[in-house]
Amino acid sequence: MGLCGTDQDKKRLITRLNRIEGQVKGLSKMVEQDKDCIDVLRQITSVSGALRGVWQQIVGDHIRGCLQNASLDINNRDQLIDELMDHLKKIR
Repeated sequence: MGLCGTDQDKKRLITRLNRIEGQVKGLSKMVEQDKDCIDVLRQITSVSGALRGVWQQIVGDHIRGCLQNASLDINNRDQLIDELMDHLKKIR
């Protein structure tokens, strides 16, 4: 099963992930350049927030798309709900 969002949603995700990739590379350079700890921590917080935003978009697309469509097929719906619940239990 693929991502539930539209092609436009996928393009936005890729753009966001590419931006995050740049932020992570910047983090690596900051460590190499021995930048202040608080500056590195701020960048880590920024990257974490950006990843959380991607996660939220994919979860929302999953609920609106996959689970909504699966509501027509009871067996598939229960499996998708169980998978999502298992995933949510792992989040801290």
